Amino acid sequence: MASSMFRSPCKIPGMKGFEQKSYVGRKATSCNIRTNPFRSTEVACQLQKIDSTLIWPVHAPEVPPVPSKPAAPVIDQPLLLSRRARRNRKCPIQRDAFQETNISPPNFIYPLFIHEGEVDIPIRTMPGRYMLGRDGLIEEVASARDVGVNSIMLYPKVPEALKSPTGEEALNDNGLVPRTVRLLKERFPDLVIYTDVNFDEYSSSGHGGIVREDGVILNDETIHQLRKQAVSQARAGADVVCTSEMLDGRVGAVRAALDAEGFQHVSIMSYSVKYTSSLYGRFRKVELDKKTYQINPANSREALLEAREDESEGADILMVKPALASLDIIRLLKDQTLLPIGACQVSGEYSMIKAAGHLKMIDEEKVMMESLICMRRAGADLILTYFALQAATILCGENRKFVFK
Repeated sequence: MASSMFRSPCKIPGMKGFEQKSYVGRKATSCNIRTNPFRSTEVACQLQKIDSTLIWPVHAPEVPPVPSKPAAPVIDQPLLLSRRARRNRKCPIQRDAFQETNISPPNFIYPLFIHEGEVDIPIRTMPGRYMLGRDGLIEEVASARDVGVNSIMLYPKVPEALKSPTGEEALNDNGLVPRTVRLLKERFPDLVIYTDVNFDEYSSSGHGGIVREDGVILNDETIHQLRKQAVSQARAGADVVCTSEMLDGRVGAVRAALDAEGFQHVSIMSYSVKYTSSLYGRFRKVELDKKTYQINPANSREALLEAREDESEGADILMVKPALASLDIIRLLKDQTLLPIGACQVSGEYSMIKAAGHLKMIDEEKVMMESLICMRRAGADLILTYFALQAATILCGENRKFVFK
């Protein structure tokens, strides 16, 4: 008789920003065997003759119960092994001592969304993330500093009315980003502020460059604007400007512009490897085709070529985006350069972990920490992650070293 578990709908709890659905399974056959309706009657009859004791009971636990007594030895002589790797894993103290990769709050850069309003606005597709107003931003930065995260990245939400085909608002010394940098530097002088030298947030098209009438992204004309944007951010007090548009020659042009204005001390973190990933989104126009300036996710040699070019033009840090899907690229760059490597854990990676954790499909905290430690293991020195505050809070409770139990 078919078990009732195959007929009962499975309700997955609803979550703001995620659609609630009901799933009903397929009915089982009378002897709990799936048969192929296209097979011959003779074969089907043979299947029906299978001894029912060989079939795992429907209501049995997923894992057999642990024996109450230790199992009796089944061999007379142990294997003659010169090395047993498990000896170094036999107790928690040794496992902690031999952990090869560690992570701490200074490894994190905390990305923060800002807007012109005063009220913090929830981002629907990113549970727990907000576009922050002035007071919310100061409070969030203070919370991060309390647990050892002293590096932040600012992402602006520019009003539609200020956007234009040539992105002039990006050059405004009194724009949202320069004003925010000055505010934070006044409150937290030793805060390390990263700013995004980009075009798409200021463009009416949503593209990472000036778009010609025939749809072509103009490389050199856009870089002319990016140079001035970087200088404006440095003038406001930014410590690191991040060239993220993947346009040819942008790093060298920005370096020359900064040096010419006396900002030799301002670093450049270049998004050297930015793939056309489906994991991006937030509140941008994700349907845009950016394949003429972002890298094909299938390519690794092209990524290495881009990184080498950025290093030769004067980049101080090389960033890989997205992080989890590019662990091999992080390791590739780590083996090829002496520059620090950054990993950008993007919105899609964050939201997947958050959603699965909310639905009790995974242990959110453990998966979060595992994802971060894997980026470090691959070779990332810095991790730009929306989990920065949450992970650093856990690390502080673990004496600033996460140990896998």
